[in-house]
This record gives sequence, structure tokens and C-alpha cells, in this order.
Amino acid sequence: MAVIIQDEDFSADALLEENFRGDGTYGALVCFFGHVRQDADGALVSMTLEHFPEMAIASLEKLETETRARFDVDNVLILHRFGTMCPGEKIMMVATSSAHRKEAFHAADFLMDFLKTDAPFWKKETRTTDSRWVASNPADELLRAERAL
Repeated sequence: MAVIIQDEDFSADALLEENFRGDGTYGALVCFFGHVRQDADGALVSMTLEHFPEMAIASLEKLETETRARFDVDNVLILHRFGTMCPGEKIMMVATSSAHRKEAFHAADFLMDFLKTDAPFWKKETRTTDSRWVASNPADELLRAERAL
């Protein structure tokens, strides 16, 4: 069980080794990584993520609790970064383990729907020509609405 918010990059191998020991209690482990994506015209220089630490931790801990209540999972890991990152850098990671793959996949998908729409992180893109705050994607909002917390 882990909720981590940090500014530095992370090693997926180290996190998985620390939080998901191969002790035979689970049969499936699902991991998802989000990266800073270059925009279509190649003008993205960086993305800055801001947050209020207490609010972010409380929100992600609530999400972890809700995920455990909804899905038959053995373990949940949520890691989200803040600060300035360049295209290609990792922003976040979720990992879930369960006896069977479907529960692990469904739980990871649920986590992602929430993180894309409701996690209290604010993104600002810096491009070669300007800077702008990023609004949530309407398609992500529709997916999230199907699984209201």
C-alpha cells in the first residue's frame, strides 16, 4: 500500500521490488506509466505540475481506499510527480496486483480515470511560443463519470 508524491524521477523496478514482492499472494501485476507527451507540432518545451501537498495526499489516499473497496486487489501503488518535466519524462505510475488479471486491470483503469480528471494537480504547458494551463479532456471526463467515487 503506497501513495507517493515527489518531484524527482523514479525507478519502476525499485518501486515494484519494494511494494510487490513475489511471495505467491497474487497472480497478476498491472503497471501503467504516464509520460509527458510532445504535442502534434513539436512545440512543447516542458510541463509544470503544481499541487497542494495535503490536499493531494488526502485525495490519493481516498482513491486508494476506494480502489481497494471496489476491486479484489492485493496491493495498490499510486505515484505522482510534481515540478517541471520535459517530453518523455515519467509523470506518474499506478500498479495493482490481484489473484487474477481482470481485477488488476480494472483497478488500474479505475485509478487512471480518476487521476486524469480529479486528482488535484494543475498542469501548465510551456511551448516555444507561449504558456498555458491545461484543461481536462472532455473524453476523460465522460469515462470518469461512469465510475463516480
